[in-house]
Amino acid sequence: MGLKRNVSLKDGLRYQGKGPMLTYILHRISGLSIVLFVALHILAAFLSQQYSSSAGTFINDIYESWIFQIYIIFCGLFHAINGLRIVILDLWPKLIEYQNEAIWIEWLVFLPIYGMAVFVIIRTALAG
Repeated sequence: MGLKRNVSLKDGLRYQGKGPMLTYILHRISGLSIVLFVALHILAAFLSQQYSSSAGTFINDIYESWIFQIYIIFCGLFHAINGLRIVILDLWPKLIEYQNEAIWIEWLVFLPIYGMAVFVIIRTALAG
């Protein structure tokens, strides 16, 4: 027997889950992006070594660009810090009532580290 939910698409798109929902969505997107990055990396190495094709070089050029690096640093760092928050809340279930505060702490840890990483990436890209 399945669950019956009488929620229209309009109501579903209007849902404002705020912090927990945003971190849920970003965690899924960042995880998928990391998997796609690793797959691209393996594909580029395979194409370069087995066929010496320019397709491997083209893929390398994509993930060596500074824009892609900024994106993948965001994904990796956010996924790691959010995963740490999830582990902490799983290990100490009494802290779940402070989930919103934990999300704020997560962002307070994430933003300076990410900001420094972006600064270094952009400075290196502009130095050429």
